[in-house]
Amino acid sequence: RGWTSLQAAERRVRSFSGSARVSPVYGPAESQQVVFADVCPLLTSLLDWYNVCILAYGQTGCGKSYTMLGPLSKDKRGDLGIVPRAAGELFRLISENPSRSLKVDVSIVEVYNDDILDLLANERRPAVSGPPWEAPMTKATKREVSPPVRSAEDFVALAAGSLRFRARRATRVHAGSSRSHLIITATVTAAPAGGSPGKWPCTPGQGHRGEMGRPAGGRASPGSPGAQQVREQVHAKLQLVDLAGSECAGVSGVTGAALRETSFINRSLAALADVLGALAEHRDHIPFRNSQLTRVLQDVLGGDAKLLVILCVSPCRKHVAETLQVLGFGAQARHVQRGPAGGGGAAARKPR
Repeated sequence: RGWTSLQAAERRVRSFSGSARVSPVYGPAESQQVVFADVCPLLTSLLDWYNVCILAYGQTGCGKSYTMLGPLSKDKRGDLGIVPRAAGELFRLISENPSRSLKVDVSIVEVYNDDILDLLANERRPAVSGPPWEAPMTKATKREVSPPVRSAEDFVALAAGSLRFRARRATRVHAGSSRSHLIITATVTAAPAGGSPGKWPCTPGQGHRGEMGRPAGGRASPGSPGAQQVREQVHAKLQLVDLAGSECAGVSGVTGAALRETSFINRSLAALADVLGALAEHRDHIPFRNSQLTRVLQDVLGGDAKLLVILCVSPCRKHVAETLQVLGFGAQARHVQRGPAGGGGAAARKPR
């Protein structure tokens, strides 16, 4: 019955979007490897100097963290999520062309109650009032600069180590509910190919070997004033995002500090939907400043960027209203088309 409800919800949201293109739907029996196979081609765009974002969205308890992170354990490699698999693929692509001088820097932050908290910082402030977290957190303004990451193993180790500091709380819906949006950012930096002026490693849309042009996010041409500084390095950003789940306080049973968290979570998700709606409608003003979440994601939501939204939904009939809301968000994301990179796509997944 639950699967029938999900199929009906999908048909209904297609009628909302007016789109004939069908996104893949993964059932609970599908492996993490199958899911990543549809995500993997997007990573090649990163070395074509597009900003790339892979984002998991859905109601609380529907498997977003499992899809994005998996167990992050070597003894359960078959269950590894998108983050460790993306790290492996990124460094595999880099290793295929050792002549290119590429550097990868990683930052890991969470957006908690509309504050940006750095999960890699050494100094940590006391936890906020209410039940204790698994570990306290710190403001991103006190952020430590970590050395470049040189392998997929280093990348995964950083991610696994930072997760113990993420804000979590037990609710009626989920025993380890994430109370923040987790954003893992890998910034790939390159010098001009061969070190010669006027040759970029590649430019958006021109393939890995590239030709002379501008880097993603840059507007200076090789002969323009200020171009010498731009020639020194070009950047592309990969953001892997595990959003906190949308939540109904009446269902989750939260009160006090937890209720405040729910309010901030839902407001930031609404701000994200507003931004995607404004981008889809090509409005002059895009409300990135309405939330710290959308500020952090601004580079990957517009311009030379590609966005993939993974929708995690429940197949249960009692959650059909939330499922429709999630699919509606995905339909909105599918209409976003901004800049030469094109817009985003959306895929739906049922929880295990």
